[in-house]
Amino acid sequence: MSPLSGRRIGALMLRHWYLLRSSWPRLLDMIYWPTVQMLTWGFITLSLPQPAGAAGQGRGVLRGAARRWDVLLRAQLGTTMSFLEEMYARNLGHLLASPLRPIELLIALASVGLLRTLAGMVPTSLLAIWFFGYSVYDMGLALVAFFAALVLMGWAIALFISGLVMRVGMGAEALAWGLVFAIAPLSAVFYPVSILPPFLQGVAWCLPSAHVFEGMRRLLLEGTVDAASIGIAFALDGLYLALGIFAFLRFHDGARDKGRLLQTGE
Repeated sequence: MSPLSGRRIGALMLRHWYLLRSSWPRLLDMIYWPTVQMLTWGFITLSLPQPAGAAGQGRGVLRGAARRWDVLLRAQLGTTMSFLEEMYARNLGHLLASPLRPIELLIALASVGLLRTLAGMVPTSLLAIWFFGYSVYDMGLALVAFFAALVLMGWAIALFISGLVMRVGMGAEALAWGLVFAIAPLSAVFYPVSILPPFLQGVAWCLPSAHVFEGMRRLLLEGTVDAASIGIAFALDGLYLALGIFAFLRFHDGARDKGRLLQTGE
């Protein structure tokens, strides 16, 4: 088996760069929705009362939670949409008939998804400073850890969805927009895990996102970095990412055996 080829991975990433560069609606879409989210939550928090003390930090907590949730959403959508672009163009069979290996396809899609996420989140984070005087960069190095943990989780979900679409067809496409929202209530984005019913709290603690948002709230409210929460989030990310890669490769093998790689319909 040939080793991983950086040239093949880079070539597929370059294809998606040309695709984005030649389509201003695609470029606009990467920035449009994060900007709408930022403005919506920014104005919502401005409308809230601002009591003194720790309770007065609620605005920053809501803004930070909204921005971090968008990271998870964009990482998942950016990676999945990169895969769906190949399905829409009926190009997947051609790619996999080339020397490109499935694992290289997977790495290229994840890398493009990361670039899409950064392209959407960095400009809107700067706009948030201008509009509302709120900077996510005040979190310091913890911001990098939170961002990385959510991106890894987004990749894991995206790889599972992409593999499922490859295996069963475009009938599973709706999961690209719906699955991540199904875990939002359990991710404790805007409220602590303790608010959930006891039988759901155990499920929530199995999600990396719940640990990320709990750690973020502790940082913003208490000023301390919860290294344990970050460590658990990365450990869970490693588990789910491994499962996502395994599922993607197994779905690929099943689609190849069933002759579905050249069939991109329902």
